[in-house]
Amino acid sequence: MKTIDDIHKIYFIGIGGIGMSALARYFKSKGKEVSGYDKTESVLTQQLAEEGISITYTDDASLIPKDVDIVVYTPAIPKDHAGLAYYRENGYELLKRSDVLGIITESSFNICVAGTHGKTTTTTMIAHILRHSEYGCNAFLGGIAVNYNSNFWSSERNVCVVEADEYDRSFLKLSPDIAIITAMDADHLDIYGTAAEMEKAFMDFAGRIKKGGTLISKLGLEKKGALHADHHFTYALDNTVADITAVNIIAGNGGYLFDVKKDGAVIEKISLNMGGLHNVENATAAIGVAMQLGIEAAKIKAAVAAFRGVKRRFEYIVAPSAENDVVYVDDYAHHPAELEALIKSAASMFRGKKCTLIFQPHLFSRTRDFAAEFAQSLELADEVILLPIYPARELPVEGVTSATIADRMDPGRVSIMEKNELMRWITQEYKNGKNGLLITAGAGDIDKLVPEIKNILTGK
Repeated sequence: MKTIDDIHKIYFIGIGGIGMSALARYFKSKGKEVSGYDKTESVLTQQLAEEGISITYTDDASLIPKDVDIVVYTPAIPKDHAGLAYYRENGYELLKRSDVLGIITESSFNICVAGTHGKTTTTTMIAHILRHSEYGCNAFLGGIAVNYNSNFWSSERNVCVVEADEYDRSFLKLSPDIAIITAMDADHLDIYGTAAEMEKAFMDFAGRIKKGGTLISKLGLEKKGALHADHHFTYALDNTVADITAVNIIAGNGGYLFDVKKDGAVIEKISLNMGGLHNVENATAAIGVAMQLGIEAAKIKAAVAAFRGVKRRFEYIVAPSAENDVVYVDDYAHHPAELEALIKSAASMFRGKKCTLIFQPHLFSRTRDFAAEFAQSLELADEVILLPIYPARELPVEGVTSATIADRMDPGRVSIMEKNELMRWITQEYKNGKNGLLITAGAGDIDKLVPEIKNILTGK
């Protein structure tokens, strides 16, 4: 396997993915020649092109570069992809994204954040605190940090903050000095088979922490299995049993004010300017990491107050204000536990507003495996509109549609609509509603509707 110094030209298959694009930006920052392929053009691939990275959108082996040192691909790429097949048949060095991250982080101090949900926001918060406080880090994020409009940045300090992806067991290629585990809810059963097997993978991830390293895990996860490290802290909201806890939590103006306690130390009156109690919990873990690194309390407070969030993580599209009758939130939530946290947090922040949630299920297998759980979470909203399932890497599964969820819900509170129907409904019916809380959620392409929905609601 080549070292980073041996790599001069690198090609990415699936370069528009959030994790892949961060790696592409890393190699570009190192002066490497970077190019790639993706199925469709997106805002992210347009940004990469503007940064000097050549991207094609046609799967044609005649169009791909032949003089590359390595080819990086994601497990989501179909096996019959022409470009990938050419490279495989002609003896090129093929690496998964996780392999490359493993190479990059071999000789660095690594802060790795894992979890079935919460990891993107927590990773971004940690990286932001380290950057804002001038501690310094190299960041490989699974979302776009609003502060910097990027999912990657570099630093001379040999510290890497990495989002550790459990899909395809990718996170088992990493060697953390500090590991954070936010959640171990069952997911990706197409990969793991059972919830127990998935939990075992998280235990294996914890087992990869370097000697003398630190594990910070959400309170309660340690009861599920063998989560051990030389230094182990738990975190939670308003819980004296946890080693790191947020207390005196006050909600207001679309955000929160709270204190964080760790090892007898207290940082008071921390201001988080984003919604969702689950984000206070994510911030608690991030602040715990910063305290463990010895960053000054005043610098931590200033960084958290300046944090503007992650795109599509409780992102205010139409923010609460005296001018806006409707509050509009967009979120990446695509798992029942994420939807439950999202709806409960939003509803508690905006009591008295009717909560309408538009959800695009992601993957046929996930819809099939968690249909009852999805229905239970979605019924926390006052009104639910389901879009057709976004297939991503999957082919359709017979008998599995959005109706698989809807059939388990109160028929008076759920509708299934195509995208064009939805936009007509928002224009003709919802726009005229009063005092509403509108949420769009999902990990597919529902985000492409967000600008138009905003325009309809605001008239801008």
